[in-house]
Amino acid sequence: MTETAARYVDAPYDVEAVRGDFPILSRTVRNGNPLVYLDSGATSQHPTVVLDAEREYYERHNAAAHRGAHLLGEEATEIYEGTRAKMAAFLGAASPDEIVFTKSATEGINLVAFALTGSLKPGDEILITEIEHHANLVPWQQLALRTGATLRWFKSLPDGRVDVDPSLVTERTKLVAVTGQSNVTGVIPPVREIGRLAHSVGALFLVDGAQSVPHHAVDVAELDVDFLAFSGHKMLGPLGLGVLYGKYAALDALPPYLTGGSMIEVVRMEETTFLPPPAKFEPGVPPVAQAAGLGAAVDYLTELGMDNVAAHEQSLTAHALDALREIEGVRILGPETTENRGGTVAFDVEGVHSHDVGQVLDELGIAIRTGHHCAWPLHRALHCQASNRASFYIYNTHAEVDALADGIRYAKKFFRV
Repeated sequence: MTETAARYVDAPYDVEAVRGDFPILSRTVRNGNPLVYLDSGATSQHPTVVLDAEREYYERHNAAAHRGAHLLGEEATEIYEGTRAKMAAFLGAASPDEIVFTKSATEGINLVAFALTGSLKPGDEILITEIEHHANLVPWQQLALRTGATLRWFKSLPDGRVDVDPSLVTERTKLVAVTGQSNVTGVIPPVREIGRLAHSVGALFLVDGAQSVPHHAVDVAELDVDFLAFSGHKMLGPLGLGVLYGKYAALDALPPYLTGGSMIEVVRMEETTFLPPPAKFEPGVPPVAQAAGLGAAVDYLTELGMDNVAAHEQSLTAHALDALREIEGVRILGPETTENRGGTVAFDVEGVHSHDVGQVLDELGIAIRTGHHCAWPLHRALHCQASNRASFYIYNTHAEVDALADGIRYAKKFFRV
């Protein structure tokens, strides 16, 4: 470890022990370089316990949950519903019935947006922010088009934080949707304050938790959210499984989004009635293998401790902000302190396109994200066409932060900037 990196080490956290749980981190990539994975904002890597849980399900329990009276079917149901209970506890939900499994955060947000179609009318307003991922922007644009409602938004400040203008919250506001943490700048908006404003006028309040739930403790009761959507694959779990939390009364008031088997109370040729939540929103054969993996991921993070996760990421972020500030021509997008900021650092390099920076870093074995990160409006607000993004997680080290900084210097030298 370099002397620079040693200044930021959070001693109680044994990152090397954590890294030993992730097989992919031992591989080499381009030019024989060790993998430096700094793209967990897109998808996280998987510890052995998650991989083993999925494999064990297929090898020992493979059956359709909620169907069949045989042992394998009962075991599959126990695994699936067991993960629902773990997730409810992880989020501080009042009941497992407030947890709906989806394919992703995107599907969870769309579920709410489509289900609200019959509830909005011309003159109603939907309020979001300018810092949103497209997944928490486009569904509300489409809802406004379907219903005649008006889409409004809190503006982004020059440092990427949200300008929470209370005058935008009026009696016409029917839903407020905000990210729990920006996927570009790492900004953590004042979620509680925004939620209080929403509820003061009787509006529903939804949080896109894709970048927050994996990285710090989230208590849905404390935040008083009506809905919270996030993806399992960003919190060590498998691809293809997400979660929509909803207060039971809020879920119960929504009509089904998709229809089919498993969510049925009674079917006649003339009409159908539906089961209560969460079954009402989960038609088809449940993805039990993915649920087994996600349950193992929840166990892993719970044992690690979400406060420890947040502290480790904050230490890495402080190191990265300091290291990048020292490089001439590098502009950090967003706040330059760790206050109300998660472990995501976006930047651009003067004179070098983000894709070129990313390609040079890839040749060195360093994986980052390049482009607009599904957040075009925010990039426009920050006067940046595209950026580079390093996103940190439980297995990243301070030496990897130094490798990123050295790689950026090499990219500048390579392009003779």
